[in-house]
Formats: sequence, structure tokens, C-alpha cells
Amino acid sequence: MSSFRPRRFLPSVSLLSAFEAVLRSGSTAAAARDLDLTQSTVSRLVQNLEQQLGHPLFERHRQKLIPTEAALAYGRDVTRALDLVQRASMEFAANPGGGSLSLSILPAFGTRWLAPRLGDFLEGHPGITVNLATRLKRFNFAAESFDAAIHFGTDDWRDAGHMKLFDETLTACISPALLEKHPIATAADLQDLPLLQLETRPTAWRIWFAAQEAAPPNITGMLFDQFATMTQAAIAGLGIALLPDFLADTEIRESRLVPLLKRSVPGSGAYWLVWPEARAMYPPLAAFRKWLGECLARGTV
Repeated sequence: MSSFRPRRFLPSVSLLSAFEAVLRSGSTAAAARDLDLTQSTVSRLVQNLEQQLGHPLFERHRQKLIPTEAALAYGRDVTRALDLVQRASMEFAANPGGGSLSLSILPAFGTRWLAPRLGDFLEGHPGITVNLATRLKRFNFAAESFDAAIHFGTDDWRDAGHMKLFDETLTACISPALLEKHPIATAADLQDLPLLQLETRPTAWRIWFAAQEAAPPNITGMLFDQFATMTQAAIAGLGIALLPDFLADTEIRESRLVPLLKRSVPGSGAYWLVWPEARAMYPPLAAFRKWLGECLARGTV
């Protein structure tokens, strides 16, 4: 795509801000209060934007402005663009010398794996600010302002670069109190116990039982959307949890959970760093990717 941007299709921030404020607040009077402008100024800005685009954005009925369907769709894009500009400006003001890395993380991975190691990266790159936000499911990079994401699964994120971190391995864990009530010597002893499940790992228990050379039972147990809550349920004795080793190891070491039978069973996917192709050479991302590669080489993942 050409870098030339026709002025007609690149309205000024003042025009877009006025339009977005009217769309959000429902009137030019409310938008004027939000923007600290006069109502007539807001009306003029909206009219100027309509003239620049060559199409009406609102239907005018007496004192009311009713957005067209096209304007509602346009407004969603404008809101994302203004949010992105605001966020970039805030990040630049906070760290004008280094840049920032906006990273989407999986909750358990971010808390238990990345956070304990992140200090090493920040110490080696003092000019870079890392911003973290959790996402449980895959998203469209074009619709979100992330530079990269931690993804579980395979290297199938569309239009993105991939860097494999490590394969997931799983260990079945039980609370000491529940184990005392229900001693377990073989996989068959799990038949009558609740097996806690994670939404994003629907085949995990089948894989685990196959590794124990046993047929999986009819799995009945609570369903969770995050490892953190499932872990706490297991600690409370509500069932047996199948946890990634980077999460299970801490609970086992601190005696909150006990491992069962064969440990570190290969799971159904791996952890990846993924990034939009257009951001591949962004310096903070390149530095983070290089640091992860060094961690992999040192065997510290």
C-alpha cells in the first residue's frame, strides 16, 4: 500500500474527536461538555467532517442527531484509532527514550512463568517499558494494540510470526487431604473422583490416561476457564487438577498439592510468542524475542 494518504481520508484529530464524542454521548451539547468546547463548535466540526468524507454521518430530526448505520461502524474504527493514539502518546510521555512493548499474556503463564523472569529482561533493557494485559482467547492484531502475544496451541496464528517457547507437560495433582481419604495407586483409582477440567484443554484428561496406559473414565468434574481458579479448587479438595508443570511445581514444592502417578505427560500443544508481521522488527519486540531466545539457550524456560 502506498504511504501517500489523501487528506480527504485522513481527517484531523479535532474532527474525529468531535464526531466520536457526539456518537458516544448522544448529543452535541453533551459532547461539548466532554470536550470543553461550545456546542456550536462541536456542530461545526461534525459538519466539516461530513463535508470532508462526502457523506452524512447523522440524520437530523429537530434537535436530535441520529447516527446512520455506516456512521456507527465508522465510529467503532475511529474510537479504536483515537484510543491507540492516546495510548501511544501516554507511553511516549512516560518513556520517551526507550519505547514500550505491549504484550498479551495468558493469566497463569504470565503470573507463574513470565513474571518471575521479567526482571532480568527489564534490567538488561532499562529503556523499555513492558505493558501486560491478559487475553484467554486468540484475537485479531489489527483490532487490538498489542505488539505481541503469548499463545498456546500450534504455530497457526494467521499473518503472524511465531517463536516456540516450550511444549506443555502436565501433571495430575490432588490435595493431601483428598488423597488421604482416597488413596491412589493406579489410574483406575481415579474413576470415582471428580476430575477438574479446563475449557481450552478438552482432550487433556484423555491424553493423560493414555500416558498411564489406562482407559479414560466418564469424566465428571467442574469446568474452569483459567488454571488459577482450577488450582485453588484442587487445593480446596474439590477434585483432581491436571496442571502444566510450571504451575504444578510450585504447589507441589510447597505441599499444597501432591503429584499422582506418571508426571510431566506431554500435552496437546506448546507455548508460543506470536506477533503481527508488520511489527517484526519493532526494536522493543526484537529485544524481547532475543532475550527469550537466550533463555531457551540457557535452559531457563
